[in-house]
Amino acid sequence: MAPRYESPLMTSPPRKQAFISSRPPAVADPAKAERGRVAMGWLHTAHFLTSAPQLEHLPTLDLPEIAFVGRSNAGKSTAINTLTQQTRLAFASKTPGRTQHINLFGVGKQKVDDAVLADLPGYGYAAVPKEAKLRWQRVMGNYLMTRETLRGVVLMCDPRHGMTELDEILLDVIRPRVAEGLKFLVLLTKSDKLTRSEGAKVLSITRLQAGGGEVKLFSALKKQGVDEAAELLWEWVHPEPAVQQEPAAQPASD
Repeated sequence: MAPRYESPLMTSPPRKQAFISSRPPAVADPAKAERGRVAMGWLHTAHFLTSAPQLEHLPTLDLPEIAFVGRSNAGKSTAINTLTQQTRLAFASKTPGRTQHINLFGVGKQKVDDAVLADLPGYGYAAVPKEAKLRWQRVMGNYLMTRETLRGVVLMCDPRHGMTELDEILLDVIRPRVAEGLKFLVLLTKSDKLTRSEGAKVLSITRLQAGGGEVKLFSALKKQGVDEAAELLWEWVHPEPAVQQEPAAQPASD
């Protein structure tokens, strides 16, 4: 019998060898994960304290205060609710700019507050009457310049529009206090609407505009930057004590 002829087209192609990476899999930093867990747990304790229509109506609280500011459509209320893992702690009005009170929330574990979150009214919305805009600009300016317990400021900014003139005015207001130690963070909200390259670009630009403040991409939808922002707020209120170095040993004298 003649030997069977097999066409090269009929033979099975050789199997491709699976690619095995020599790079070890990324291992989560347990210390960082624990810091994030502690910070998020701390923010989850946030609860309503009081609301004030004017600066003089705010109570004097002997606790470090963190203020949340931003344009009316920058996602400020959503960011606060995401950080505190609550749905309606900060009220998001269907009409931006309508909420014109300073709302204070206490934060602290075991029902003992050790900090206050201050939700300031959104600014810059066109539908708000000019008189109301001017009044709230004065209220916010006075608050940011004179509130003695203010420890840090979180500015919400929509990265698709960048920092506006009003945002830059706010930065100029707090710059003297930042130079004295006031903490400052820009959260670029709604970052899920950007591509990776767009996010990197706006992050770089905003860091230059912030002039020394922290800047982070943030997405309530995809939970991007949530843990990092929570850790930062925790550190503002609970700074690690400075480690004192022991004096160098003096050489023994003869």
